[in-house]
Order: sequence, then C-alpha cells, then structure tokens
Amino acid sequence: MIRVGTVVLFVAVVLAAGCDNPATTVMAPGADPPGFTEYGAHPCEMVGEVGFVCDMISPEDIALVPDSDWAIVSGAQEGGRIYAVHKADKTATTLFPATGAVERLDARTYPTCPGPLAEGEFRAHGLYLKARREGPHVLYVVHHGTRESIEVFDVDGATSPPTLTWVGCAPALSMLSLNSVVALPEGGFATTSAPTDNVWEWHTSTGWRPVPGSDGTSPNGLEISHDGRWLYIAGWAEEKLTRISRARSPLERDEIQLGFRPDNLRMSVDGSVMWAAGHTDRDGNSITLPRTPLSETSNVAAIDPETLEFRRILEQPAINGFVSSTTAIQVGDELWLGSYRGDRMAYLTMPE
Repeated sequence: MIRVGTVVLFVAVVLAAGCDNPATTVMAPGADPPGFTEYGAHPCEMVGEVGFVCDMISPEDIALVPDSDWAIVSGAQEGGRIYAVHKADKTATTLFPATGAVERLDARTYPTCPGPLAEGEFRAHGLYLKARREGPHVLYVVHHGTRESIEVFDVDGATSPPTLTWVGCAPALSMLSLNSVVALPEGGFATTSAPTDNVWEWHTSTGWRPVPGSDGTSPNGLEISHDGRWLYIAGWAEEKLTRISRARSPLERDEIQLGFRPDNLRMSVDGSVMWAAGHTDRDGNSITLPRTPLSETSNVAAIDPETLEFRRILEQPAINGFVSSTTAIQVGDELWLGSYRGDRMAYLTMPE
C-alpha cells in the first residue's frame, strides 16, 4: 500500500514558557522513565486555540458514551482513575475507583477472574466502549497495577455522569504487557502486547490465543472495523499502521507508513474515518535516541479505513503540561486529544 499525499495543518499556539524549557519531571526509584509533567505545575488556561480539561492523571485514552453528554477517559500513570468528562462543560469526574463503586462478578463470562480489584495501585490504559441498543454498554479497560488484566464494566449512559458497575476481568498471561483493547462482535476482545510483538484475543471458551497475522506489527494502538472484518494496529516503534483481516482465508495484510509514531487509534461514529494520534520529535521529525519526551510534537492523521489513504491534519508543538498526544477523537465540532505525559486533556476546533 502506497502512502498518499499528506496535508499538514499547523495549529498556531502560543507556547507557555516555550518548548526550550520543559517542565519539571517526577522521578522516583522504579518509576516510569523521565519525561512526565509535574502535576499542577502549569496554569489550566488556553494556549492560543487550544483549551484544556485539567486535574487529571495521565489521560491516555478516550471513549465516547453514545447518546450522552459524556466521554470516558483513562488515567494511565500511578494514581490514575477512570474519568467521565462532560462534553460541553469540560469538567472531569472520577468514576472508578470511587467510594461506593458497585461490583458484581459475572463468573460465567469471566471464569478465570479472581474477583474485584484489591485496593492499591490502579492504572487504566487503553479503553474500548462496546455500545448496546438495550441494556448497559460494556467498557473494556487495560489495567496495570495490582494485576495486569482487562477489567470489564457495565456502563449506564442514562445517568449523569455515567455510572460503572465492575463485572469481571481477564488476567493477562505472564509474558503479556497490554496496551490497547477492542471488543469483538462475536464476544470477547482483542488486545495488543508489545513484548510479544503481536495481538491477542480472549474468549470465555478458549481463553488467550494469538491473532494470526499480527506478528511483527510493533503493536501499540488497536481498532476494529464496524463490521468486525478488519483489525487496525498502530505500530508505534516503526511509524506504521497495519491492517489484517479476520475470519478470512487467505489472510490479508496491508501496511502504510504514517511518518510519525502512532499511539492510539479511534474510529469515527459512522466508521468512515479513523484517527491516529502520535509523536514526532520537537521539530516534527522522526524520533531518534536520546529522546526529549517533554519537547515532542503531537500529530494526528485522518485515515480512510477502506483505502488506507490518509492526511495529517495536526502537527502541534509541545505545550507545557500537554505533549505527545496519545489519542485523538472527534467530539461535535472539536478534536479532543489525550496524553500519557500530562495532567490534562486538550481540545480545539476540528481541523478541516
């Protein structure tokens, strides 16, 4: 697959304190590598055309609640939470862990789950919300902390904010380190694992098994077509996107180069466009070692899921408190951006 012409939109921003002076980082023995913004170090004020939703811990991924005023956001660093963010008010509410959280194990669907999460470190990474026409939606959460797992919640989108009921989990195999997750139409889910360099599926009846054709994809982000026929894999380390077929023989696999390191993937509500968000260095070039994470540039590409043609719609320099976007999703006429390295989400008018 040949990459088509890329259109880059530079969003004019006034850099708070400038990119040349990255924010103080939090360093602790055994903690994440350098390059994480100190929480609360920068004012929660608009920078040029970019606004923020603040007082969050590492808002790495975003999922929209259908027919609702809310989005659900993960907190991926230690102390992170599952948040609900109001689309209009731009306010964040903690949903989980929270006092009075409801837990109801569905042992039939999740027979290997040992029970609810114990108190301790909670880190919510990738998210996927499976919408249902009747009854609660289902939220799949990549969890790090007291256990490496996919945690599953029922979501009542009729309440404001939405309410979560924990219903089960799938503890990961020992060699897996999970990142992104999608629900599968036949039940179960698929999730990426960087250490094994492939994608894995989990089903109640079969447990864990590798996804054919996913080896060597440098997997980070993951998305699925609306009809369930295709998986899309963001190859962060190799600046690529891989598409593989499901339930088709022979298996089909296509790759394109995006020109930046894609992190998460998000499909539009109608399935006509997929957004990839990721990183380049401070000058918009490919990342090389040694990295300077707090100076890295945020990039967003709009991708046609059928043809894999794409255009880059955003290339934004680092802003103190917000760098290296990990997720992009359209909310009304706005583009919302998540980041693993900051204490806030960003939003701006949707680029054309």
